Amino acid sequence: MKVTASVRGFCTCLPKYGVIFLLLAVVVLVFLLHNMAVLEWFEVSGSQLEPTKGDFAPKEILHKVNSTTITPSASTVPDTYHSLWTFQPLSPEDAQEERLLLDSITWPETPVLPTPLSLEKTTDPAHSNFIILPSWRGGGQWHVGDQLEVLINIYDFKGHPKQSGGDFLLAWLTNPTLGAGVVGHVVDHLNGSYSAGFTLLWEGSAQVQVLLVHPGEAVTVLRRLNIEQPDRIYFKSIFHSRSLSETTICNVYLRPTQQPLCNYTDVRTGEPWFCYKPKTLSCDARFLHANGGFQQNLKANEEKLFQRGVNMKVSIQASGPASVTVLAKKEGQPQVQNSSMNSGPSGYYYQGLWRALDGTTVRQFNPAAISQCLKGKAVHMFGDSTMRQWFEYLNAVLPDLKNFNLHGPVGAGPYLACDYARNILVTYRCHGPPIRFRTLSTSELRYIANELDELTGGTNTVVALSIWAHFGTFPMEVYIRRLQSIRRAVVRLLNRAPGTLVIIRTGNPRALDLYIALTNSDWYSIQCDRLLKAMFKGLNVRLVDAWGMTVAYRLPHDIHPQPPIIKNMIDVILSYTCPQKGS
Repeated sequence: MKVTASVRGFCTCLPKYGVIFLLLAVVVLVFLLHNMAVLEWFEVSGSQLEPTKGDFAPKEILHKVNSTTITPSASTVPDTYHSLWTFQPLSPEDAQEERLLLDSITWPETPVLPTPLSLEKTTDPAHSNFIILPSWRGGGQWHVGDQLEVLINIYDFKGHPKQSGGDFLLAWLTNPTLGAGVVGHVVDHLNGSYSAGFTLLWEGSAQVQVLLVHPGEAVTVLRRLNIEQPDRIYFKSIFHSRSLSETTICNVYLRPTQQPLCNYTDVRTGEPWFCYKPKTLSCDARFLHANGGFQQNLKANEEKLFQRGVNMKVSIQASGPASVTVLAKKEGQPQVQNSSMNSGPSGYYYQGLWRALDGTTVRQFNPAAISQCLKGKAVHMFGDSTMRQWFEYLNAVLPDLKNFNLHGPVGAGPYLACDYARNILVTYRCHGPPIRFRTLSTSELRYIANELDELTGGTNTVVALSIWAHFGTFPMEVYIRRLQSIRRAVVRLLNRAPGTLVIIRTGNPRALDLYIALTNSDWYSIQCDRLLKAMFKGLNVRLVDAWGMTVAYRLPHDIHPQPPIIKNMIDVILSYTCPQKGS
């Protein structure tokens, strides 16, 4: 009624141009109402609840209430995702760093997929091969400390040489008899050929292993998915008040719909998180977080690019000898020195034990030695389930380390264990969203940066971080900003307590099937690995190169590396914690 009266008055004042102004007024009014609705949509906000009391039993609670699930229908037309999740502007310094980091991990151009898609012209590991290049400098011989070079030639399923690059290859040297292994460095020549370089670190046989993780055509798909479908993994929150429960979809960003949003962006870190608002309950009623599901949006025949045993995680064979014999180091040849922060190997295995190349003497710790090393120390672990493995290892091998039941869900924690006699404290807490753990209280969704700001730190404090596996489906900018937030907190911690030991675990390759390839492929993980190393380079932190330690070991790849690898990782972090005198 008010709108009609306003228009009528406007027309009475200007009878000569009434019709024209009437039309203009209607257009302006519609525009204003539309923008008011958009503003209201973005201004909806909410907060987390306080920690729940007593046992954590979401299933029992939900069985007693009426539950509905809200899944708004949204357009599947690709969005310009930057406008959706870039909620807080970066400082000029952070923005410049982001650009440099993205440039540093730029993947070579990959093939454009034909329509219809056929495997005929895509990479075929069975037709591809590698050849060991002669040792020109060594007179046909190789010595410890030399570089071994391998040429990899890629062919398609019709046996024709490929003319493009972009394939994802891994290469390493191994000697199962000696329990030796070291990762190599692969270079893409952008024409269907690749080079792999290796540092020779032990005497005896060194066998070359080359693995096709993904053909370049599969990388084309993976890259497109992170641009067009970064929300293909989605999450849920359960809202509860008295006898009513509602469930809505949540994510780092949500596609525009008519459904208003609850804004849970962290006040301190600026990390964005949103949920569609329940129909009846308020945003303050949110109390549970859960993994929602996965939407697979492949085009016709694209699933054929992700076949185990055909073109995904398949070995490439040698054309000729696959191994060389390494002689003793020449007199006067310098000792190999590398770091986990650069492209060279951070270490290698010998007799099944990890030997670091950054000058650290990696000691072997039995339970008694671990207890002695950690005596009087607090070890705080934050991150994903690959960090939880470290907590579980210590909790299993130390008989006097008693685990306290904090009533968190299995796998998600939080966990706490103490050895009162030796004054040892070990804790674990998962990182904040996005986190694909099973249902957990929203009060436990805490960002690593905020947790670090709560620590006093000091010479008796060890902080261990691992964050990578839950970011694969998002644009790398999301991961960069999370690392920037954590790095700022690490700097603050080291400034107020310089004696604090900060250890960062990198990501690692894993077994792949179609679902995992589309959500947590090694192609995503290796980019996270490179960003992580670049982000913390130059800081007083220590890295555990889980990527190199997993690739170089003789066991199959696993998201949770098997016990011998974990044991070697623990020996590395304890060697950082309790370095050998004089080293």
